[in-house]
Amino acid sequence: MALKMLLFLCISALLSTPSLSQRHSPLNTAYYRKSCPRFEQIMEETTTNKQITSPTTAAATLRLFFHDCFVGGCDASVLVSSTPFNKAERDAEINLSLPGDGFDVVVRAKTALELSCPGIVSCSDILAVAARNLVVQTGGPFYPVKLGRKDSFVSKASLVEGNLPRPTMPMDQIIKIFESRGFYIQEMVALSGAHTIGFSHCKEFNSDLYNYNKTSQADPSYNPRFAQALKDACGNSQKDPTLSVFNDIMTPNKFDNMYYQNLPKGLGLLSSDRGLFSDPRTRIHVEEYVRDQNAFFKAFASAMQKLSEHGVKIGKRGEIRHRCDAFNN
Repeated sequence: MALKMLLFLCISALLSTPSLSQRHSPLNTAYYRKSCPRFEQIMEETTTNKQITSPTTAAATLRLFFHDCFVGGCDASVLVSSTPFNKAERDAEINLSLPGDGFDVVVRAKTALELSCPGIVSCSDILAVAARNLVVQTGGPFYPVKLGRKDSFVSKASLVEGNLPRPTMPMDQIIKIFESRGFYIQEMVALSGAHTIGFSHCKEFNSDLYNYNKTSQADPSYNPRFAQALKDACGNSQKDPTLSVFNDIMTPNKFDNMYYQNLPKGLGLLSSDRGLFSDPRTRIHVEEYVRDQNAFFKAFASAMQKLSEHGVKIGKRGEIRHRCDAFNN
């Protein structure tokens, strides 16, 4: 009888006790509820005001978030400035074109939060929530962002190359970069839909417009009229490297599924965009998102939640930076 009772108690304890992953879940949505009760309000006000003032902020922040998370995880390492002793991530060649608006919205939020609850909120949490808020503010889906990330102790330009997809990479290589971080092809296609807002510099696709091969000057996967329009827009890009074109020429400031609708028409700006439609592994998902914007929004929201928890630092593996562009002393 005593043995049965002991066994019953043990089983009851196992059923009622949270699993190890539940007990030690590194992030949760209520993380700042007591320590910084105005966190969500300050983030909402900061991102709204910045987006109204600079409508390119949403795309800039999304890109900054991707570039942060894909190199060592979502730990604000991309925000750190270089010093005479360390060339930081943001000075890696691929990151030199990251727009300033993304950095600025984080700095603004951090400044406001330090006044309200000093030393509490990490820069990595600020960037993750800013990206979500700005997706919503441009018409995209809401998704919950779990909180409690710490900021990295490391930011090195040498760790960047090969860890971020480039528009000129073959699809096999891009898929491998995503798969090595645990993302399925469908999630990769959904995350690519972030190109529904924002712009790209002409240098990112100039090689597709001129001397493409012996039989065609421009990449034949372009709509011919679109290719000519791009040549007109980028004709002076050698002298002016800041020249750029919207990623989605139809609804460039609205987060919608128009990016996918453009691809079958040859209106994908970057080689990697057009590759999503030409490769049968990815085309099936493009076609789904062309037909159904809700399916895209659902997939994008899910993939962004997953991305936002990739490689996060918790506990003593990170810190709460006093300012986002420098490690604490």
